[in-house]
Amino acid sequence: MPKYNSILLDTPIEYLKGVGPQKGDVLRKELDIHCYGDLLFHFPFRYVDKSKFTKIAHIDVLSNESIQTVVRITQIDIIGEGFKKRLVATVKDDTAEMDLVWFQSIAYIQKTIGLGDVFVIYGKPNLFNNTISITHPEMERWVPGINKYNSFEPVYNSTEKLKAKNINSKTLGLFIKQILPQLRPQDLVDMLPEYLLSSHKMMTRMEAIMGIHSPSNTAQYEKAKHRLKYEELFLLQLEICKNKLNKSKQVGYPFAKVGDLFNDFYKNYIPFELTEDQKKVIKEIHTDMRTGYQMNRLLQGDVGSGKTMVALLTMLLAADNGYQACLVAPTEILAQQHYAGIKDLLKDMTLNVHVLTGTIKGKARKETLKALEDGTCNIVIGTHALFEEKVIFHQLGLAIIDEQHRFGVAQRASLWKKNTTPPHILVMTATPIPRTLAMTTYGDLEVSTITHLPPGRQQIKTIQNNDMYRVKVMEFVKEEIAKGRQAYIVYPLIEESSKLDYENLMAGYEQVKTFFPTHRYKISMVHGRQTNEEKEIKTL
Repeated sequence: MPKYNSILLDTPIEYLKGVGPQKGDVLRKELDIHCYGDLLFHFPFRYVDKSKFTKIAHIDVLSNESIQTVVRITQIDIIGEGFKKRLVATVKDDTAEMDLVWFQSIAYIQKTIGLGDVFVIYGKPNLFNNTISITHPEMERWVPGINKYNSFEPVYNSTEKLKAKNINSKTLGLFIKQILPQLRPQDLVDMLPEYLLSSHKMMTRMEAIMGIHSPSNTAQYEKAKHRLKYEELFLLQLEICKNKLNKSKQVGYPFAKVGDLFNDFYKNYIPFELTEDQKKVIKEIHTDMRTGYQMNRLLQGDVGSGKTMVALLTMLLAADNGYQACLVAPTEILAQQHYAGIKDLLKDMTLNVHVLTGTIKGKARKETLKALEDGTCNIVIGTHALFEEKVIFHQLGLAIIDEQHRFGVAQRASLWKKNTTPPHILVMTATPIPRTLAMTTYGDLEVSTITHLPPGRQQIKTIQNNDMYRVKVMEFVKEEIAKGRQAYIVYPLIEESSKLDYENLMAGYEQVKTFFPTHRYKISMVHGRQTNEEKEIKTL
C-alpha cells in the first residue's frame, strides 16, 4: 500500500539518482528509508553556519569550533609509510599558512587537488607541532562570483555502514536536494485544518519541509521547526484521544462501600490532618474503584508528600469491601519500614497485617502464606517475594506498587494473574521516568498528583559547594549532630574504578573518620553488597 499517497513520495529510494540497489538496501536497513518520502522526513539534527569566513591568522584552535576559510594550495607531500602514511597539503591565504591532512582516500584526494588550486575549506582546526592543521576537511572549489553559501547547512544522521558506502551527511543532503524541486502541494497535503494554520500564523506543510531542509535564514528555520513540531504533537494528541475513546475497560471488582474500617481509621487514628491534595487523590481513587472496572492509576508526589497514607487508606477501602491488598516495595529495608509504620498505625484495629520478603523463612513464612490463601491476612507488605507462584491470595482486590519503575513488566503482570479478575492497580513514584510518562501518554494510566507537603514539614534546602568548601561542610555537619540530628553522605561508587574518576565509599569512609573520630562519633557504612542483616545492624 502507498505510504504517502503521492506518486513522487512513494517512489522507491533506489530510483533516486546516485542511489541504486546497493545503497538503497543500506538506506533501508540503517535508516528505515524505503522511498522518497522517508528521505524527505529524515530531518537534520543540527545546522552549521557556512556564511562566515575566517582568515588563517585569526583562527582560534582553543575554541574547539569548526571554521570556514578560502585558501590556495602551495605544497603537496606524502609523508610516512603503511598505516602512518598521510597526505599533507600546505595552504595559505593573505595572512598565514596552515596544513590540510588526509589519512584515508589519499589516491583520490591527490587526483582532485593541485598546486595553485583555490578551495573553500571547512573543518575543526588543531595545533600540531606549532602548526594549525585540519584533518579531512570539507572542500569545494572557489569560483569567485559563482559560489553561493547559505547561512545554514543541514547536518543529517548517518551511520558507519552508510559512510562505508560513501553516504554521509553531505550525500544525504544532496539526495534530498534532488527531491525538493520536484515537490508539488498535492504531494504534501496539510494534516492541520486551515483555521489552525491561519490562527497560529503557521507555514503550510510544504513550506515547512522546504524550510527545514534548506532554510535561507534563522527565522525560516525556526518557523519550519515550529510547524513540524506542532503537527507531530497535534497528531499524537489525536491518537491519545482515539485510544482512550476506543479502549475497552477491563472488568474489575466494584469497591462501592466506604465502611467501618476506613471511617474508623480516618476519624480516630490518623495522626495528622490530611492535605487537600491527599483528600482529592483518595476521592479520585475511590471514584475509579467503585465503577466495576479495573483501576490503573499513577500517584506522583515528592518524598514526604504523604503517598503512603493514601496507600493505607486505599487498602482499607479494599478491606471494607471484603478484599485483600498488597503493597510491593523494591527493597527489603523499605518493605520492613512500610510494615513497621502501617502495623503501628493499625495496632488498635481488627486487621491482620503481614510482611513477606525473601529473608523471611520457616514458620513465619508458612504462616503468612497460609493467611494469604485462606483470607485471614487483610494486608500484606513485601518485596519481589510476592510475585512467586507459591504466593496464593484468597481474593486480591488491590495491588500497590511503590517506586514502580524498579519492577519489570513481567514481574508486575504476575500479580494480575493471581486472580481471574485482575486487582485494582495503584503505582506510586516520586521520580517519574520516560516509561511512566509513556504509559500515561498512551492512556494506560490515569494520573493523580500530590503537589503540597503536609503542614509542619520543614523546607528542604539544596546547596552546592565544591571541594574547597569540604572543611566548612564538615563543620556544619558537626554543628547539626551537636543539636541531636543525624547526617548521611552518599558516594557514587563503592570502590575505586579504573573507568570512572569519582569519589568512592571506601576511601570516603576513611576520610570522614578523620573529621569525626570514632571515639566521639558513631559512623557506619552501608552499601548494596551487604546482606540485609548487615544493613539492619549497621543502621541501628
